[in-house]
Amino acid sequence: MKIILSCMMIFCILTQGCQGQDKSEETVIKNIRPPAVSGKFYPDDPEKLRGAIDGYIKDAKDRWSFTSPPVALIAPHAGYIYSGQIAADAYKQVMEFDYDVVVILGTNHTTGGFNGISIYPEGAYRTVLGLTEINQDVTRQLIESDDICVFNPALHRTEHSVEVHVPFIQQLFPEAKIVPVVIGTEDIKACTRFGEKLAEILKPYKALIVASSDLSHYPEYDDAVDVDNKFLQSVIGMNLKKVKSTIREQMNRRIGNLSTCACGEGPILVAMAAAEAMGVEKATLISYANSGDALIGDYSRVVGYGAVVFGGKPTSTTPIDPDNMSPTGSLLPSDKVQLLNFARKTIHRYLTTETLPLPRNFSLSAQNKRGVFVTLNKQGQLRGCIGHMAEDMPLCRCVGMMALQSAFSDRRFPPVELEELDDIEIEISVLTPFELIPSADDIVIGRDGVVIKKGGRSAVYLPQVAPEQGWTVKETLDNLCRKAGLPKESWREGAELYIFQAEVFHEGEY
Repeated sequence: MKIILSCMMIFCILTQGCQGQDKSEETVIKNIRPPAVSGKFYPDDPEKLRGAIDGYIKDAKDRWSFTSPPVALIAPHAGYIYSGQIAADAYKQVMEFDYDVVVILGTNHTTGGFNGISIYPEGAYRTVLGLTEINQDVTRQLIESDDICVFNPALHRTEHSVEVHVPFIQQLFPEAKIVPVVIGTEDIKACTRFGEKLAEILKPYKALIVASSDLSHYPEYDDAVDVDNKFLQSVIGMNLKKVKSTIREQMNRRIGNLSTCACGEGPILVAMAAAEAMGVEKATLISYANSGDALIGDYSRVVGYGAVVFGGKPTSTTPIDPDNMSPTGSLLPSDKVQLLNFARKTIHRYLTTETLPLPRNFSLSAQNKRGVFVTLNKQGQLRGCIGHMAEDMPLCRCVGMMALQSAFSDRRFPPVELEELDDIEIEISVLTPFELIPSADDIVIGRDGVVIKKGGRSAVYLPQVAPEQGWTVKETLDNLCRKAGLPKESWREGAELYIFQAEVFHEGEY
């Protein structure tokens, strides 16, 4: 099934743009590191970028109640369209505290053979949201603290693991300065030594440490969930040796396509060592997802993402809604409203921010694996309709995916534009399993949707199509043949006919 939208192209659709920073400020601040992945990993339009971060923070997991400010967190660094929500889950836990320094511990994706720690010493990082200054006092002390600490410009020039966190910091902590660090070592002694020194140097400040790391790379979905859960449990246990041994154990399992348990292993070890030196005894797992959960993800090859917070002594959290559970297979009116809202939110979010919401917090019924069609009607006329008939993914995710497809990939229509979205009504058709029938006599107009398969061609009509057109069974099948590119009446011989039913609901009902 074609999941990638022709107008999206994930990393290629966002083009580089100019930022609106006051040039006079740039003349004062030297050594400005320009954005390298703006328009690729996150929107390059300031309004869209702010909207994306606001949307993710709004949807983020509820905050724990902390007795003191947390000192560190783990957050992912993939493209926002994949991992932005998990990053926001982490940042929401700390966004109400007043930090004046944020240390971003990135990992080395760009320069082979580097086993040290590179610290960007002075100046600022620039994004489309403006400039964020570097705390030169902290960077100077770090570079002087150990021979392993240097400044290698090549390590920072195109490194995304630091950059993707800067917009979150600019929006949530606009007065804070940053300390950009690229960790090129996974040696436990070196990471511990640097973490302890970092904790000592940060004592005069209200500081937050961000360990930038994705988790497992490229296994299948279920393998990723298993590996990532074991790794995250070792992390929240606050034992660096256990983290290292867990990584070895998971890699020794020879899981298909698993290339790493954490690309930011070094940053995580440093953050844990620093947190321990600051007196932290507890870490809290906030959330987890992987790229297969994203609306444009692929279950066969995923990357994991986790949000972890260190310190703060959480006392309680707002209870998570137990999903308003309805009987398995039965959608309550509240489920239908939530699915319709999610379909509209998905289209609107992409049009306004070039990012997508993460499908979660749905009832068990809305998480059942079901086929679905999403239909868009504008002033009573079809504006797009695409479905996924295989029962191989949660209904809520399928609804979001088909909403995108219907809005942007139905070749019969131009892509939906923001200005017309208010005039579009969304209809969802949740499908029952297909049933192969011996003849057309088993088709009941108004009850059954129909699928035809013959000679490598196929086509489908939803149950509501024939009644809307006033067709008989014969007329339905003749038109279905035309839709499949088959001769009229070719359904009579050598064709496979399937029927199914659909639970149909639309926004006008609510």
